[in-house]
Amino acid sequence: MANIEADHVEEISDEARTTSQVKGGSIGKDEDYEDAIPANEYPHIAHPEPSPFESWIPGGYSQSRMLRFKNPSTMYRVLNLFAGTAICFYGYDQGVMSMVNLNPDYQKLMGIFPLEGTLPMSWLTGHILIPSLGSSRNTAAEGGIVAVYYGGTMIGALMAGYLADRCGRIKAIIFGCLWTILGAALQASAYNITWMCFGRVLAGIGVGSIDCVIPVWSAEVSSHSARGAFLALEFVMNIGGLAMAYWVEYFASLNPNESMAWRTPLALQLVFILIIGAGVNFFPESPRWLMKMGRHEEARDILKATRSGDIEVEASQIMQAVQYELKVSSANEYLAMVFPRDKYTRTLRWRVFLAVWLQIMQQLVGIGVVTVYAVDLFSTAGFNKNLSKLLAGFNNISYMFSVFFAVITLDHYGRRQTMVWGAVVMGLTLLVAGILDMYAQEAGPSQRKFGAGVAAMTFFYTATFGATWLTTPWLYPTEIFPLTVRAKGGAWSVVGWSIGNGVVTMITPFLFQAIGYGTLLLLCGLNFFVIPFLLILYPETAGRSLEQMDVFFDNADTWNVFAASKTVREKGIDDWQWAKKVSTRDTTVGG
Repeated sequence: MANIEADHVEEISDEARTTSQVKGGSIGKDEDYEDAIPANEYPHIAHPEPSPFESWIPGGYSQSRMLRFKNPSTMYRVLNLFAGTAICFYGYDQGVMSMVNLNPDYQKLMGIFPLEGTLPMSWLTGHILIPSLGSSRNTAAEGGIVAVYYGGTMIGALMAGYLADRCGRIKAIIFGCLWTILGAALQASAYNITWMCFGRVLAGIGVGSIDCVIPVWSAEVSSHSARGAFLALEFVMNIGGLAMAYWVEYFASLNPNESMAWRTPLALQLVFILIIGAGVNFFPESPRWLMKMGRHEEARDILKATRSGDIEVEASQIMQAVQYELKVSSANEYLAMVFPRDKYTRTLRWRVFLAVWLQIMQQLVGIGVVTVYAVDLFSTAGFNKNLSKLLAGFNNISYMFSVFFAVITLDHYGRRQTMVWGAVVMGLTLLVAGILDMYAQEAGPSQRKFGAGVAAMTFFYTATFGATWLTTPWLYPTEIFPLTVRAKGGAWSVVGWSIGNGVVTMITPFLFQAIGYGTLLLLCGLNFFVIPFLLILYPETAGRSLEQMDVFFDNADTWNVFAASKTVREKGIDDWQWAKKVSTRDTTVGG
């Protein structure tokens, strides 16, 4: 495994031969790999056998069927577009239930009625129907439909993490699509709450599988100099899917047929998933996974199709990583990743913590609270119901465009700096919003002048989150886990996402009931609360190859990244914890 300097990415193919560094110290030339980690050091280590489940999943990667283009950059863009479509579906699915829950026909079929025992509660100078004891059955029903979905995403992520490492990334994506087709069909045709919950569980399994694998697959086929930009562009489409779901439901709500108004948006999930399930069969498998399975020539073929220039340095790095990681493959199970038996598994526990906690922190900074209740926010700011819906829709559109800033910030300024400054700005924005809300509640007829300020802060908060925090919790786990457990690492990340979303969604109404505008001030404090974790525990990954991150973790002896970085440097390995500015001029180079 090599640690390649990233000061001048465009010259990496030439520089790698003279600046590579491996684990215990520097090495000077390619032939010196044999002295550091010899290619034949583990000659008797067998490559993993394919899983018996592989034959049960239709389709998959085919070298003869794979799309090919004369220019590797064209392949790179097509890959980006397709992965973005899958992430767009995730956004659509995430947002599709927001207005479905308000449909009278849906509420009647699910047995959820607006009972008299509800209490109006101000949030940002407004009124949200907060359940009282008289409507506890409603609370259980609505909360149950939410909870079973996130339970499904956890199950799906853990299943797909195993399949992606044993059957390949493409097969695991198809596996998720099959579950989602069943779930979407059941949701769109549901006539009672049991039917709907069953559909939500199946859809959750599918979405959890896709969410687990797509970021890993994207990272493994993309350049280390542009992984952040690659995934950030995909998440532009993610928020595009969220916005699309909102506008589809807005126009569907104009349909006098209330049943079709909520069934149509749910049925449209099938369009996305059929495109993804059919299209993925024509795309390349992860070259790193193919190397692990002993399919070296196929892996080289994919590297040639997706890279410009010399691929031999990258292929050599991947081979060295595979050989080392197969030696310790006994640690590559979920429980072994969190209950360490040796130094290798101790570093895996650190990485699992980083992946899970980062997803939970993403929810602690408040995005779920602000976006879910956006319509109520604008209504209580003094706007009428229809205009409030339009403003919420426009907020989603601005949210989508804000993600373009992440294309610049993540690779040029690093993951940590981007999140730290994002938390600072979001915390200050929520502080202003909370103070304005306090005055708005006391303003009476003149509340709109304060409410408009709260609405403006909502737009600014959402845009800041999109530019700084949306992408990184999904990108980061794909960069810190070794090849043999990378998909399982993605699964742990989805587990954290499911826990964070499930808990925040369930407690938010009761939180506003208890402390009102103080909820925004609490979220302000949580934004500043997460900053020390980012600074102390999270190593910088920008500008490093996936193999370089293995070098860092394997040589670190503490979770404090600054102390660990010092230890790594003392071993003669180049390291930094504030991202070097990385050129992204050539986005098809390196790994």
